[in-house]
Amino acid sequence: MPENLIDKERVRCAFSRSADSYDAAAVLQREVSRRMLERLDLVTLEPRAVLDLGCGTGEQTQQLLQRYPKAAVHALDFALPMLGHARKKGRWLRRPRCICGDMEQLPLADDSMDLICSNLAFQWASDPVLLYKECLRVLRPEGLLMFTTFGPDTLHELRSAWAEVDDDAHVSPFMDMHDLGDILINSGYAAPIMDVERIVLTYARVDDLMSDLKNIGARNATTRRPRGLTGKARMQAMREAYEGFRCDGVLPATYEVVYGHAWAPMHKPHAGDVSVPLNMLDKK
Repeated sequence: MPENLIDKERVRCAFSRSADSYDAAAVLQREVSRRMLERLDLVTLEPRAVLDLGCGTGEQTQQLLQRYPKAAVHALDFALPMLGHARKKGRWLRRPRCICGDMEQLPLADDSMDLICSNLAFQWASDPVLLYKECLRVLRPEGLLMFTTFGPDTLHELRSAWAEVDDDAHVSPFMDMHDLGDILINSGYAAPIMDVERIVLTYARVDDLMSDLKNIGARNATTRRPRGLTGKARMQAMREAYEGFRCDGVLPATYEVVYGHAWAPMHKPHAGDVSVPLNMLDKK
């Protein structure tokens, strides 16, 4: 399991600054959300309360409002400017309930949600184990967690190009699908299902890729990132290294997209519960 060294304050500031430019650049995010929500067609669920976790500007929140017209839809993000856009989704008489909060410390009651959907947000968690346990805490028994995140092959071209230049961390770390599945099982979820696909975007120049990443707020958020400005010579060396991936006149940018869903068990453990092995009981 890779060490997850995420500077969450840097992530929050980056997404806050990109709130106004996000939608124009978030082509991949919209497509992945569409594919994830299609999977809900295969699930029998009539939720009373839905949470869009890491909602961003609320594009997915809008889809959830339409899909579940009788449910209370909540939209949570830790970047307040993003919520400024999300709060405008829906209709005048039915807006999402917007919450500014940390997904690793959810400001929600135990057993309060029937469905949690999260699209390409979980990779920004500094403690994935805590994140999944928090989601389980707020899910009602037999509630559903459905999410997407990025796997370790994401942006491997950019990672490789920078590796030709220096030994610094220029791309955030992403967890393997199997490690995520283990976390779900160990956290107490029932029947977790994981799968993965690769989506390749193409660009004329690597600078166009870098611009898209900046516009959606996907900055380098590793705690081991270089602290100074990247010099022109190093940037040019990275561009030249990335050119080795050019094919059919374009530069690829690969995203390994992990899809997961799991259920809260019918009988959820709660804080203070004590488990005692049967062989420890007094049989007198």
